[in-house]
Amino acid sequence: PPVWVVAVLVCVLGALVGLVNGVLIAWLKVPAFVATLGMLYVVRGAALLMTNGLTYNDLGGKPELGNTGFEWLGFNRLLDIPIGVLVMAVIAIIGSIILNRTAFGRWLYASGGNERAAELSGVPVKQVQVSVYMLSGICAAVAGLILSSELTSAGPTAGTSYELTAIAAVVIGGAALTGGRGNIRGTLVGAFVIGFLSDGLVIIGVSAYWQTVFTGAVIVLAVLLNAIQYRRRVKLPSPAGSSPTSPQKDKATTADPALEKTAG
Repeated sequence: PPVWVVAVLVCVLGALVGLVNGVLIAWLKVPAFVATLGMLYVVRGAALLMTNGLTYNDLGGKPELGNTGFEWLGFNRLLDIPIGVLVMAVIAIIGSIILNRTAFGRWLYASGGNERAAELSGVPVKQVQVSVYMLSGICAAVAGLILSSELTSAGPTAGTSYELTAIAAVVIGGAALTGGRGNIRGTLVGAFVIGFLSDGLVIIGVSAYWQTVFTGAVIVLAVLLNAIQYRRRVKLPSPAGSSPTSPQKDKATTADPALEKTAG
């Protein structure tokens, strides 16, 4: 089929995978980590079965079939900027507008911060969760299209361990793993930090195995720093010179002065 048809079908497939994740998490109450990890293995196993573990090379297409141009995403430039970078910028801008300028964005933060409170406030929490996982699936599909275009091939194992990189980028960007906090700008900064870290380790000749170790250590450190920062933010400082009071003391101070005089 033509390239645009392939792109649409891939995005639809990503949305369907996200829909399954959303239903499992929102309606069937499966923990998010378990549901997404399980679907990761299901989809990866399906890809291995479909390709018999082989990589499909030469995705350039054939002129007589009218399906050439797939490498456009991975190799072409617009205004001397790679198409993949432009796609990232467009998705980032759209995501930022949705989070900051729409009711859906406010619902999303509320659902992530306190699901029960958001539900009692009238937020359609389940629909929001399903929509978010569908959007996540579409973004993953777009990333897969760009990666396949850059490689000019489709392999069932391409993108392995990218989930670790995605988690690292989001956590470094300031998002809370418990939900309710985070933004697109921070995630982009986290992605750039991970990219610069990986490239720097390659330049200085560090083994690829050690790169994985450093990435994991960065994730742990970022989560620890976020937790410390969050605890400091929610802790309310007591006024200077004040001391904690007990309920008994508060009760005594509100007693009738005449009774206190009689007792004296």
